[in-house]
Amino acid sequence: MTHEGPFLILNAMKYGVDKNGYYGSFGGAYVPEILYKTVETLRENYSQILDSEDFKREFSQLLKDYVGRPSPLYFASRMSEKYGCHLYLKREDLNHTGAHKINNAIGQILLAKRMGKKRIIAETGAGQHGVATATVCALMDMPCRVYMGALDVERQHPNVERMRMLGAEVFPVESGNKTLKDATNEAIRDWCCHPADTFYIIGSTVGPHPYPDLVARLQSVISAEIKVQLEQKTGRNYPDWLIACVGGGSNAAGTIYHYLEDTRVRIALAEAGGMGLESGRTAASLEIGTLGILHGSRIKVMQTEDGQITEPYSISAGLDYPGTGPLHCNLYESGRAQALAVTDEEALRAAFELTRMEGIIPALESAHALALLPKLKFKADDIVVLTVSGRGDKDMATYLKYYGKI
Repeated sequence: MTHEGPFLILNAMKYGVDKNGYYGSFGGAYVPEILYKTVETLRENYSQILDSEDFKREFSQLLKDYVGRPSPLYFASRMSEKYGCHLYLKREDLNHTGAHKINNAIGQILLAKRMGKKRIIAETGAGQHGVATATVCALMDMPCRVYMGALDVERQHPNVERMRMLGAEVFPVESGNKTLKDATNEAIRDWCCHPADTFYIIGSTVGPHPYPDLVARLQSVISAEIKVQLEQKTGRNYPDWLIACVGGGSNAAGTIYHYLEDTRVRIALAEAGGMGLESGRTAASLEIGTLGILHGSRIKVMQTEDGQITEPYSISAGLDYPGTGPLHCNLYESGRAQALAVTDEEALRAAFELTRMEGIIPALESAHALALLPKLKFKADDIVVLTVSGRGDKDMATYLKYYGKI
């Protein structure tokens, strides 16, 4: 372990990435030959750049003055009383652009500039990563194309317009079930066609090594702040529980990063259960997935017996993905973290509850994490930290559709 700042290095530790890009049996870099040099160059340079004083200085300044960090750690008194614990909410929804995604986007575009890249591409589901990427491209005066499933373009329309206003080209993807998986496929095709000048800002802890480690390290500012904030509020720097939603896994990785080796801290991850694990309409890949290769990494994926990807489903566009990043796959398989499926209805109930009890409207993704509170057993003195990964502005059309029915 190095230091307690945002770039704590976890390789050579039990739950960290090894020198070949694996977390246990998960991870690696499975890429087309045309991308090999591009990915290898990134692997050779990312750690050195992230550890440079120049990068850390610029990244930290932008997080403070542009994003508005540190994000608050809020004691939710009414919900604490209801669930019999001391519940703190890590308010990533209060970041500039409304979610945790901006942390990673700023870090990656600084990396891209230092590597001499001239063009940015990204994929997005709920649109928060797309908005974050469009935002940093506007900030750094770089052209940007965001791939987004056509279904997500429809159900996340406010974020689409935000991206366009920021100057990004939004490319609706009509293949597959027109969601995040398909957007990622198209982004990779673009990358294959423009490997020399294009930097792919991946939005989660997925993809070929070094992306899962790169994204986790950039998002680890979340857990670095939790340690300091908990010390100030409770007199100790660790909670009893950490709770986060997990699709690809970036907000969860940031929430748990500095606590991975601290077994005093229990980790609970909320997956998108959709209509239920047995319904055929779910995205709970940790619980029902099998080992496979998807988007450049060996992970647990939803697939048929002959390896064809099963279309995922979730009411939440940001969790509508048929796999989970290798860090979380390893944590789940090793027993370090537990994963619980949350249905659409449970997530909606949790969103309405937080809104009415604490005056915070969460993103549908975050609502899945909130829905774990009645599923877990807490002691009265337990300190629980739950990450509200994004705000619910983008999901208002969905909330209004179900308002009064749930």
